[in-house]
Parts: sequence; C-alpha cells; structure tokens
Amino acid sequence: MPEKARVGVLISGRGSNMAALLYASRLDPACPYEIVVVGSNDPEAAGLKLAAAEGIPTFAHSHKGLKRAEFDAIITRELERAGVTHIALAGYMRLLSAEFVTHWQGRCLNIHPSLLPKHKGLHTHAAVLAAGELETGCTIHIVTPELDDGPILGQARIAVLPGDTPETLATRVQYAEHQLYPRVLADFVSAADRPAALLERVRGLALNLPAVSEKLSHGSNGFTIEGGKFFAYFSDNHHGDGITALLLKVSGLDEQAMLIEQDPDRFFRPKYYGPSGWIGIVLTDGPDWAMIDAMMTAAWRLCAPKRLAMLPI
Repeated sequence: MPEKARVGVLISGRGSNMAALLYASRLDPACPYEIVVVGSNDPEAAGLKLAAAEGIPTFAHSHKGLKRAEFDAIITRELERAGVTHIALAGYMRLLSAEFVTHWQGRCLNIHPSLLPKHKGLHTHAAVLAAGELETGCTIHIVTPELDDGPILGQARIAVLPGDTPETLATRVQYAEHQLYPRVLADFVSAADRPAALLERVRGLALNLPAVSEKLSHGSNGFTIEGGKFFAYFSDNHHGDGITALLLKVSGLDEQAMLIEQDPDRFFRPKYYGPSGWIGIVLTDGPDWAMIDAMMTAAWRLCAPKRLAMLPI
C-alpha cells in the first residue's frame, strides 16, 4: 500500500471538520491520508482537546503581538517538525501570509461555508439570506494568496428554506462540510503523483527562493533568477520520454555521475541538458522532498549572482 499523506490540520475553534477528517481516516483502512498533528492560533481552542483525546499531537501559539509572517513561520516549523505533507484548514480564522502560502503552494486546502465565488469572507450565511439565494452550500479549494480564492476541488449544495436563519443554515451547511471534506481531501492527496500536483509542489519550492520567477522555456515550466538565469525546469513527458521529472543545475558532470550511480532509478542524465551539468530527478513514486528542496537551493546558489547567493535561506 502506498505511504499515506501526512496531514496537518489548523483550527481556531471546536474543530468539527478536523474531527470529520480524523474519523474518516480511521474508519477506512484504505484512506490515503492520516492526521499527524493539529495546530491552532488559540491555545484554548476546544478542538485541541478532542485531538489530544484521540492521541493526535497538538500545538498552539497565540498570534498576538506577532507580525503575520513571523507567526506563520512558527506554524510552518511546527508542521514540518511533524513531517506534514499537506495542510487542511478547518475553521482556521487567520489570514495567511504570502510567505506561508508560497511555501505550502499546492498542498494547502481550505473549506468555506458558501458556494464560492459567491460570498467570500465572514458572515456568509447572513449574506446568502440577504441576497435572496435559493441555495447555498460549502466549497473546498486550494489556498492561494487571495482570500477564499484558488482552484475549486469540490462543492456541496443545500437548499435555502423559507424561514431559515443564519444559524439554521450554518447547521445544515456544516453537515454537508463533514461529508465533503474527507472525500475531497482523499481524492486530492491521491493525485499527488499526477503532473499538475507535482508541478505545484515544485513551484512552491522554487518560488520560495529569493528573486525567482517562473517562465515557459522550450515547452517546459522553468524557474529563473532575477537577471534571467535558469536553475530548474519541470519536465513532463518532454520529447516523449514518458518521465515526469525535475531538472536541476548541479556543480558539474562529476556530481551528475555520482548521483546517477547512487540511485539510477531516481536520477538520470537529461537529454539536451545533461552535457552542460544538469541532473534529472524522477518525481513519481515518492521522492524525498527534503532532499529535493536542498538540491534546489544548491542549484539556485550555483546560478544566483553573488549579491543574492550570499543571502541566508
């Protein structure tokens, strides 16, 4: 059986969606994810006690007095300490910094109690009633820097009934949330080996480095440093080779040969790029993402101008 995705859940309150994800993962032995940690920006959040009672490690840090990026860096350290591969926001009432979103790009989901793109933000049920909507529901989407934005992965719809109040709507929408979130999360993590998901993960690592932008080059997504020098490419079946891979600049042909000798199933000499000191890394079948992160940083340093290469990362 493939290794399960390691999910960290962030909450700010009761954690009912966290509980739905947790119990769904335990009731189905074939569930492709497991909840490995639950965190909160409120040390008194009731959901922390529920998670702890079920044997799930928890952490909590108050955000008061901290800048958004500083607080999010603390959260990232806690999540990475737990070996998290994916994040599920479940009633997490904090706006996320651009740094956090970029770092976890393509691996962070959120659930919102409306049919996005309608009624973003807070007080959604009151907004639904004020707009005279005939239906409402909930949406799960990939997190992007824009509030309640990002690609929609799933929605559940419920009717708005005569006499509904924000409270009655909230109750029925929450029933739908508890059914939808576990299914969508399971589908999402199961797609981790698909090219689109792999590109999102590579993109998150690359764009987390200083002065990096993404550009298409010869039909591939390339990542270039300010000034125009490429240090990484995402390659999916390029030239019909059938391989989904990351191409990285290395120190030279000796390093390239050493890596291929160490693990010929993971590393290869990429066509056209190989003679100039690049290495191909096969991205399917569970690569070591910590290793890839370190290698990408090394490739960035090799190609960065001196004023950037000396920066601490």
